[in-house]
Amino acid sequence: MLTIGQLAATAGVTVRTVRHYHHFGLLPEPERDASGYRRYSAQAAVDLIRIRTLADTGVPLARIDALPHAQPTEFASAITDIDAELRRKIDQLTDYRRRIAELASGERLVLPPEVVAILDRMRGLGVSELRVRLERDSWILMQALDPHVMPQRIRDKNAGFDDPETTRLYLACDQSVDWDPHDPRVDRLIDDMDAWEIKHEHDSSQSGYLKLVTSRISEASPAWQRIIDALAHRAQRRRTAGHGRRTGLSEVAQ
Repeated sequence: MLTIGQLAATAGVTVRTVRHYHHFGLLPEPERDASGYRRYSAQAAVDLIRIRTLADTGVPLARIDALPHAQPTEFASAITDIDAELRRKIDQLTDYRRRIAELASGERLVLPPEVVAILDRMRGLGVSELRVRLERDSWILMQALDPHVMPQRIRDKNAGFDDPETTRLYLACDQSVDWDPHDPRVDRLIDDMDAWEIKHEHDSSQSGYLKLVTSRISEASPAWQRIIDALAHRAQRRRTAGHGRRTGLSEVAQ
């Protein structure tokens, strides 16, 4: 015969848990013996282990009462029903998590599905979450200040990610966020991006939203600040020479 402490240790639970199961009527509480102690049989230990196992797998205590001594077919049927209910709850919780994630990101609340798809595409390419947030903010600014350019910009952005060289430069910019501004890799990246900028003709004017985007990007990284400044300086020299171009990091990396 077992004391309540020995019974609890056998099942790997606390004495408080045993008493909790007594309270719910899941485990009968024996009468006290002549010495004033409650003694538990081996069957009680088996029942407690089964109760603990069912509880650990998520079976509600209200459903456990009828299971320990059920016939095999009844037990299997009850477990099937419980499993179906747990699956329903899991699906519901998964949906809640998805919706909470959407609310937390704020993307689907303020941006059209086509833009959200671009942000998801960036994540699929391995772009950092910092860069995705900056991209999201740029779209929010664009939608507020230059909404008429949104459709064309969406087409351009998807076309850019369809182009391996543009995607390579985008990822390189993303990776440079923590580089020292004077790292030789920054110089090579500036050269690559300048060559990209020369190759791709763009309107030389900067819209209000793009100026804000450039400022937002430069604030995030000293290396990005140097890249933007260097590209702006090179673009200015070309404009002076009569070859108008628009500044690059906010275009390649935006």
